[in-house]
Amino acid sequence: MNTYEFVNIAAQIFPEREALAFEDQRDDYATLQQRIVSLAAGLRECGLGPGRRLGVMDTNSSRFIQLFYATSFLGATFVPLNYRAKSEELEYLLNTAEVNCLCAGAPYVELACTVRPAVTSVKELISIDGPAEGMRSFDELLLPSVEIEPAEVDDKELNVIMFTAGTTSRPKGVMIRYGDLASYALNTAEPVSEDDHYAQLLVAPFYHIAGLTAIMLAPYSARRMVLLRQFDPVRWLETVQKERITHAFVVPTMLKRIIDEPSFGRYDLSSLEMLSYGSAATPPGVLLRALELFPRNVGFINAYGQTETTATVSMLGPDDHRMEGAPEEIERKKSRLRSIGKPLPDAEIRIVGEQGETLPAGQIGEVAIRTARATQGYLAKKGEEGHVAKRDTEGWLHTSDLGWIDDEGYVFLAGRKSDMIIRGGENISPEEVEAVLYRHPAVEDVAVIGLPDEEWGEYVVAIVVPRRESAEKLSAEELIGFCRERLASYKKPSVVHLVNELPRSDLGKVRKNVLREQFSAR
Repeated sequence: MNTYEFVNIAAQIFPEREALAFEDQRDDYATLQQRIVSLAAGLRECGLGPGRRLGVMDTNSSRFIQLFYATSFLGATFVPLNYRAKSEELEYLLNTAEVNCLCAGAPYVELACTVRPAVTSVKELISIDGPAEGMRSFDELLLPSVEIEPAEVDDKELNVIMFTAGTTSRPKGVMIRYGDLASYALNTAEPVSEDDHYAQLLVAPFYHIAGLTAIMLAPYSARRMVLLRQFDPVRWLETVQKERITHAFVVPTMLKRIIDEPSFGRYDLSSLEMLSYGSAATPPGVLLRALELFPRNVGFINAYGQTETTATVSMLGPDDHRMEGAPEEIERKKSRLRSIGKPLPDAEIRIVGEQGETLPAGQIGEVAIRTARATQGYLAKKGEEGHVAKRDTEGWLHTSDLGWIDDEGYVFLAGRKSDMIIRGGENISPEEVEAVLYRHPAVEDVAVIGLPDEEWGEYVVAIVVPRRESAEKLSAEELIGFCRERLASYKKPSVVHLVNELPRSDLGKVRKNVLREQFSAR
């Protein structure tokens, strides 16, 4: 299925329904569809079509969405690029993806022109926001009078190349097929609805799988898309109130900044029906505060997935977030807030050992996922050997995430395989130690890492952000003692560092490689 059809179908059924609101621009579905087709006609004149690739370097915008759907219309491949990339990294991304047309927003035009001589595949440079020297402008590509039909695509053809952030290596280009994206939408969202009050706030960056899939889910359900160019907590709150937002997705860092905003209580958030969060572990204290502060009608969803699985494969749903019932039920629900829930209907999850064997409930191993929309592998730079996603003979994708499943089928994560601490031959899950430290009332945020130890192999180090009101009173000794009472002796931190904040990626993941470099030098 051509993913362009998500917009096309919505435009055929509800042409006058508002499709998109961005800054001062508002388009109904018919107008959005016409813009996409006009843009596709112009991109075809630039040589874009099946087998060709279009890269976009820009913040979230309505034109970004149009470029994605116009690329799909032509049966070509879309390559969203991290707008934070520097010249050397951008050059690597473009050469690896063999991008033919490169589109750049105004802040990135100079960078695009700088790297072009080193990227022989790029034949066209396109300025998204207006005229620029040596580039075609977005507006001149619009050819409304040209009749053009959408490409017929095979589900196995490449729709998107999305680069994952590498911590110890360069980013990998995940190959996502047309059928993968279509399958994700069909299995996770309600189809076109007669109800026109639904509005989805899009703030996750579109170069991330959560951001890109959101611009498909909204048209599939014929919801109104409301875009923020970049996240700001006050803008987010203002937009939810003004636009009567019903659906939104945030990463944990965003959620914390929203509830920490001093003006939070002034905003009317009663329209919000579903608030999804994910992309990184959410500190339990942050989540519990959010559950208390947001209106009771808001359904929370913890969504877990990877770029390699075309986004979400497991969810902890709204009922599991509602702290209702008998005291023992509430305590059970609180303990599940660290869970990623249960697999979606089109996915399976199991926990495997070192030999690929399925582990029993409660035992930590590697999370393996089987779904038809898992990637077939990673793109290789021209002249280099490609990478194949780690699958076993039965089609299970080995994620490098550690986890376990409880007796009721809820899946819990226990960190990355590369983060596992080995002390005296014993495996220590950083997540287990972090979970204990989060129970201390003075702890706001925490990350646990292993550092080299000549005698024991590694020792456990906890980096803790105290709550603001406890910062002066909390001591490392108190936290070590707290862990000693609740963990086996070899698991407790040998060292605790108190810091003001943890280094996180733009998607909220703790950058443990940075912590290891920082504290190993001490």
